[in-house]
Amino acid sequence: MSRLWVTGYRSYELGVFGSKDPKLTVIKYALRQTLTNQIDNGVDWVITGGQLGVEQWTIEVVNDLKADHPQLKVAMMLPFAEFGQNWNENNQAQLATLRERVDFSDSVSKQSYQSPQQLKNYQAFMLSHTDAALLVYDIEHEGKPTYDCLAIKAFNDQHPYEMTLIDFDWLQESADEYQENHRQSF
Repeated sequence: MSRLWVTGYRSYELGVFGSKDPKLTVIKYALRQTLTNQIDNGVDWVITGGQLGVEQWTIEVVNDLKADHPQLKVAMMLPFAEFGQNWNENNQAQLATLRERVDFSDSVSKQSYQSPQQLKNYQAFMLSHTDAALLVYDIEHEGKPTYDCLAIKAFNDQHPYEMTLIDFDWLQESADEYQENHRQSF
């Protein structure tokens, strides 16, 4: 069994504000290609969070991949209880829908948000319950995933733990590949 932690930018950090945004098509394409490769190399659990952006898009992609990979499972782990309660109604509904579509979901902390320590505990949990990480993150463009990237690097100093980064160059290559593949289908 191999478990992969997937995280990355929030939707607003990538300037993606709707399901029809062409950037989202490219991001999901890159996730699909990378996750398929990971699955072919033994990943059978994808574990992510519930943040708006890469984490929720990952759940959507994994659920699509299950058609060809029925052994694949996806878990949504949240850092604390009542996660997302301060979001608008649409985002709360989207989170609730995705929680129903995963194979497992729980909160690392059973308390609502109290302190940043809960986020550090969440990172420690994710690192200790996965075998590798995949981040949609570019080290030249800091954002929320910077904290996870730093935690993974520190963990990797003490443990064998592989991290794959889908950076902006990778996304551009994915956009070019996606465009070329779809141009040929006409």
